[in-house]
Amino acid sequence: MSTSTETTTTAAGATTEYGYQALAGRFRPVFARIAEGALDRERDRVLPFEQVRWLNAAGFGRLRVPVEHGGDGIGFEPFFRLLVELAEADSSVAHLYRSHFAFVETVGLEGPGFQDRWYPRVVAGEIFGNAATEQSGNVLGATGTTLTPSGPDWVLNGRKFYTTGTIFARWIAVTASTAGREGRQYAVVSTTAPGVEILDDWDGFGQQLTGTGTTIFRDVAVPAEHIIQRSVSTTHEPAFFQLVLLAVLAGIGRAALADAKALVRDRKRTFNTGSGELFRHDPLILQLVGQLSAKVFAAESVVLAAARELDAAADPGLDLAPAERYSRGEAAVGKAQLLVPELVQSAAQQLFDVTGASATSKAKALDRHWRNARTVATHNPAVFKARILGDYEVNGTTPEGLHSIGDAPKAPAAGE
Repeated sequence: MSTSTETTTTAAGATTEYGYQALAGRFRPVFARIAEGALDRERDRVLPFEQVRWLNAAGFGRLRVPVEHGGDGIGFEPFFRLLVELAEADSSVAHLYRSHFAFVETVGLEGPGFQDRWYPRVVAGEIFGNAATEQSGNVLGATGTTLTPSGPDWVLNGRKFYTTGTIFARWIAVTASTAGREGRQYAVVSTTAPGVEILDDWDGFGQQLTGTGTTIFRDVAVPAEHIIQRSVSTTHEPAFFQLVLLAVLAGIGRAALADAKALVRDRKRTFNTGSGELFRHDPLILQLVGQLSAKVFAAESVVLAAARELDAAADPGLDLAPAERYSRGEAAVGKAQLLVPELVQSAAQQLFDVTGASATSKAKALDRHWRNARTVATHNPAVFKARILGDYEVNGTTPEGLHSIGDAPKAPAAGE
């Protein structure tokens, strides 16, 4: 682990390109090791437990912890640049850290006592998963998972799905409802606590190694100090949570471009309908690679532009009101959501245009880029974001973040 002086220097320097390259240099050897086995893990469906341990040992999970608490304290833009690089190496590994970094942001919004309790655990290399969503049965804005008082503490019961990253984590941030209390609470629960069961039952066709499955809680004891009372608020958390996904998409685009370049560079066979040249010299093939490259560049540029808006919104020198900070970040990330998924999916599709039928070999698993991009893009329907942004631009309506999901209320019967 870096010394305090090294950490402070890195955090301050990350605002310059030279400083960012120094920061990234700490992690690129780990990213390279992760990339080496990514294709084999994808083909054989091997969850990246070892790769997560490498990142934890390198201090990846403490990037956003303030320097005074032993972290790197870096801004949003350098953080998301690093996440894009990790996603290029393995999109599932980058994705599974989403809940962890979201929890770190939550800790930063809590009081000193809560920060003193949880920041040291993050700095020590412990990571956090999530258990927020249920497959069915919960009303929109509520949850079927419950917290029940038990003396000074609580008992947790429920069943969650889409618990991304939890199977790799030491702790889980669980959303739950409490009788007589408005809104939802977070219960921070150990993955090894009695009554916690984590299943690897994610069957999506993409992002297959994120541990996005079921987690069950049966009479799990939760100390009172592990409870966070949450309500819908104007913080940067929803925008941050969504921008992680867009950074993962940008990394997928970079991986698709890397494969396209390697395929064209190494290909010896050609078609009689083309120029007869090697693909690496064929002007039409080079044009396709150039188009693919531009889409990937645009996607990453949009992600980083949104990250800079989050940095600007958090800048104390601007002295923005909470609602202004929220709207600035939420609108920027919403706009990015309307652009990045389409760009990356198009790039992943175009990968197959720069080569022949051999690209469809299962051994190469080149389809993983499109499958992974398509899966990530489904997390928050872009059509809803477009409507929200239009309302914001035309009518000044505060953008609505994605705070919960659940069953829609039943429409009243005729005559009611």
